[in-house]
Amino acid sequence: MNLDSLYQEVILDHYKNPLNKKLIPNPIAQVTHLNTSCGDEIVLNLHLNGDLVEHITWEGIGCSISQASTSVMSDLLTGKQINEAMSILESFVEVIQSKGKLNGDEEIIGDGVAFAGVSKFPARVKCALIGWMAFKDALSQGLAKK
Repeated sequence: MNLDSLYQEVILDHYKNPLNKKLIPNPIAQVTHLNTSCGDEIVLNLHLNGDLVEHITWEGIGCSISQASTSVMSDLLTGKQINEAMSILESFVEVIQSKGKLNGDEEIIGDGVAFAGVSKFPARVKCALIGWMAFKDALSQGLAKK
């Protein structure tokens, strides 16, 4: 099995068996992000405990890329300190915006490396980033409430 096939399997697995795809009530922030170019939609709830990302839960509809990427993000950032979560987010965004030049570091972005190939397709970049940008937005709103 080549690496591209393995990455496709990772994406399909997260799409078919998404992690944290059930909204937990009473979040510090809830955001809805919509990709108007294709119809992807993510509703994300964020729960913080001090500087700890306690829970990231979500609901959504859309393509396999948007749904799988949001699943990966919610799993990867839950349980992290805010500064570490933001560092991971920035690393993922850098890979996705690299136009295929970066593969990403699995030690940092985990299953997010499976989306490196998406960066070669500008129309799909927003799909891969929608959940990550929803988290960033929710975190900003949540921190403003503290």
